Amino acid sequence: MIGSPRQHVDECESTQLLLGPDDPEGAIATTDHQTGGRGRRGRRWVEAPGTSVLVSVLLRPPPDRSAPQVSLLGGLAAAMAAEDALALAAQIKWPNDVMVDRRKVAGVLAEARDGAVVLGIGVNVNQSREQLPADARVRAASLRMIDGRVRDRGQVLASLLAHLDRLYAAWVEGGLDAVYDDLGARDFLRGRRVTVDGVLGTAQMIARDGRLEIQTESGPRLIESGEVLFER
Repeated sequence: MIGSPRQHVDECESTQLLLGPDDPEGAIATTDHQTGGRGRRGRRWVEAPGTSVLVSVLLRPPPDRSAPQVSLLGGLAAAMAAEDALALAAQIKWPNDVMVDRRKVAGVLAEARDGAVVLGIGVNVNQSREQLPADARVRAASLRMIDGRVRDRGQVLASLLAHLDRLYAAWVEGGLDAVYDDLGARDFLRGRRVTVDGVLGTAQMIARDGRLEIQTESGPRLIESGEVLFER
């Protein structure tokens, strides 16, 4: 079951570094503050101490499953946890951001390591506007900024882990098809004009294999990975 054993430290460089090859599948590491938190492409993940859910999970996907899809599972679990907290719809900006009201409230980082995947998830819970970066590529928000409520971060974490446990088990059993209805229903980029690593097009959907399908002037393209910019 995802969530046990758990190690917690008050502060660390990154929870991604707290899990190793000897940890069992489902082990998690949490902290109240990261001094060197990271997002995709080496970007820094910045948060004020004691305001976010910061968790890494060690997973060992079976060899017949596509490890990059784990990032989508993490995003879907975070979106569902945000919905539980807010009673509002959340969406997934492929491949790893969770959006509410066109603002990013959570991010995911999946790193392959020694036959395992370390899945890092950060959820902005109680930050004020002043505690979030104003110059982020995608506008940032916290759950508190959405509805004004200060929350127990432990409850948000418990909701996140419960969703991830269920989604991961379904994915191991049936692949992305087993969770695709929930994923496709929360596709933030669908129908938006996007640029992916310099290629302009219109996002069509998250494909059933986890890639992003975009329509370009030269025809449809399936994107394995890349930097996605969207028109507001």
